Amino acid sequence: MADVPADLQAAVDAVLPDARRDLEGLVRIPSIWADPDHREDTRRSADAVATLAREAGAASVSILAAAGGAPAVVAHWPAPEGQPTVMLYAHHDVQPTGGDALWTTAPFSPTERDGRLYGRGAADDKAGVMTHLATLRAYEGRPPVGVTLFVEGEEESGSPTLSALLAEHHEQLAADVIVIADAANPAVDVPALTTSLRGLANIVVEVSMLERAVHSGMFGGPAGDALTALCRLLATLHDDKGSVAVPGLVRGSSDAPDMSEEQFRGDAGVLDGVDLLGTGTIPERLAHQPAIAVLGIDAPAVEGAANILVHRARAMISTRLAPGDSTESAFAAVREHLERQAPWGVGLDVSLHASGEPFALSPSGSVYDLAREALSSAFGADAVEMGMGGTIPFIAEFARTFPGATVLVTGVGDPASRWHGIDESLDLGMFRRCVLAESMLLRSLAR
Repeated sequence: MADVPADLQAAVDAVLPDARRDLEGLVRIPSIWADPDHREDTRRSADAVATLAREAGAASVSILAAAGGAPAVVAHWPAPEGQPTVMLYAHHDVQPTGGDALWTTAPFSPTERDGRLYGRGAADDKAGVMTHLATLRAYEGRPPVGVTLFVEGEEESGSPTLSALLAEHHEQLAADVIVIADAANPAVDVPALTTSLRGLANIVVEVSMLERAVHSGMFGGPAGDALTALCRLLATLHDDKGSVAVPGLVRGSSDAPDMSEEQFRGDAGVLDGVDLLGTGTIPERLAHQPAIAVLGIDAPAVEGAANILVHRARAMISTRLAPGDSTESAFAAVREHLERQAPWGVGLDVSLHASGEPFALSPSGSVYDLAREALSSAFGADAVEMGMGGTIPFIAEFARTFPGATVLVTGVGDPASRWHGIDESLDLGMFRRCVLAESMLLRSLAR
């Protein structure tokens, strides 16, 4: 592997302190677009990203939104004569905190501990935003290729208006290469190119049994309650080994080396004595097989629960889809399973809440070769190719809209980053390596 050129290392090291400061500033903004109470915060976040793009030398900066959609930032650095245009993608919206009191330090008060920056969005994906901006700063706003910075505002909500945004602003977003800084590396010192992602279908299922809630002593026995029926229904989604038991979902395989159960347990925080679910290698279960989880249930809280039969209950289930599946067919399969398994003749309503298509790519060609070289040089370790169990709806949408573009999915997280979880964090040493890799890649892509 080649060494990172000394001038690039010096340029990156010069901009990192301010990049770290600005990353902390973005983390302080609770841009939870999925929560209506934080819509204005998400707009503030877009404004902040737009300001940073202007300061990084963008020739033009726009804040765009489709009807009903979140604000996205699009900024342009025009291509020098004869050079390609590279889109740098990230998103500035973040997940809900999962309960502020559960965090070691407040989720929107960025804090460094042991070389990691803690805060909601510190890794997913405001680190991606600042990786791109730090790279542009390292080139003093004059990158060797054309750059379109696209920072989405609703990725964590499944990008529901992305198709409309791409259709409306097709010319502004066209690019030859797309670099997506929204995936993960297997370790802080091992870089990865993500070659497949699972899709997502978040499904709401509602069970009804009674016209109204009634006294559990007066009517319980002959009359059932909707919460018990819902629990029985949800239990049919998995078999005794924990594999998804819904017919019709695509199941794939992988020749990726297996990882140790001990390593996975540590990364995921699985409690001692708790079984891992499913069959096959861990990479297959993580990235090439479907997975279903119950995200939430609407039902009376334990505290203050009354002695009544619940007449209606509903749940949100997350279905992750293997590459090769589609949200349309997967939703139909889950709905048919639920309708077939519903107990006791209950009323049932099943609806699709959010979705994102799975994606797989063949990492071959000169652009991928340059990316491997840049990542390997910056990290000092060979880049690996891996599937990821998460979903980035943008990739499938953009590949459909611009089929000639080469897509590179890179990582700004690692197994300890706890994306979407409590105490999310970014390894600051890895952040530097990501900026080095992207800076080297842009130089390599210049013809």
